[in-house]
Amino acid sequence: MVEGLPERGKIWYNGRFLDWKDAKVHVLAHGLHYGTGVFEGIRCYATDKGSFIFRLDDHIARLYRSAELYKMTIPYTKEELKNAIKDTIRINELDACYIRPIAFYGFHHLGVNPEGCPVDCAIAVWRWGTYLGEEALEKGIRCTFSSWRRIDPNTLPVTAKATGHYLNSLLAVLDAKERGFDEAIMLDNHGYVAEGPGENIFGVKDGLIYTPAIESSILPGITRASVIELARDMGYEVLEKRVKKEELLNADEAFFTGTAAEVSAIREIDGVKIGEGKRGKITEEIQRKFFDVVNAREERYMSWLEPV
Repeated sequence: MVEGLPERGKIWYNGRFLDWKDAKVHVLAHGLHYGTGVFEGIRCYATDKGSFIFRLDDHIARLYRSAELYKMTIPYTKEELKNAIKDTIRINELDACYIRPIAFYGFHHLGVNPEGCPVDCAIAVWRWGTYLGEEALEKGIRCTFSSWRRIDPNTLPVTAKATGHYLNSLLAVLDAKERGFDEAIMLDNHGYVAEGPGENIFGVKDGLIYTPAIESSILPGITRASVIELARDMGYEVLEKRVKKEELLNADEAFFTGTAAEVSAIREIDGVKIGEGKRGKITEEIQRKFFDVVNAREERYMSWLEPV
């Protein structure tokens, strides 16, 4: 069963703090009818040195890039949104949380053209464990190649993290769950591996780490970029390339990355055991390094952490 949100505390909405139940939008909001919104998923971690937000500047920068691709002008500066995120965490008295900032075209008129519609902004925070479950971290999950293809860059700007794009992800998730799998793996329109519905994907073969390249219709994940840098700093070669289905099925290890998923192992795809059918050695090493970084135990990467 999917766990519901807490429905308590405060949500920042257009510059004001509202009670959770009072943070509402009009039923004729443009974003509701046409999926015209952009958002980010960000994590704040409680560490021995205090609470830190992981790569906040990078997430805010991507939010604004996503908005630009949809001709959307966010009515706040990046610094104002950063401060609003910190204030939202503080007012909700959380030391660790998931952070969801969103900007969307609000109510003015209906019609595909959003010109004249205001851009509304909101920030919500809540406690949220590992998206794919604690078992995903240690034992790995069971996946399936989805029959739904990842949206193509000639159809939509796939590098934008836009609300409407996730209808594509929703179909893949529902299909995977109905068939008894934990998560889906989506292919691009050329049949190459793209990503999960909300995660980037990596494979490992003979010590070499690889991940689908940007041209495979992926969203360039911030956790993905972090893991690539960490793995290279650890001495591993990491290739960004076109990945065939059979390559992934023949991998020694595979894992997902993402703000929600963090670093989650894949143990099986469509009944095919990946490697030994459990979290692999390299996956575990990267996982350990990642959690050391986000928990402020690695001085080298403290620039990735924004104090609350």
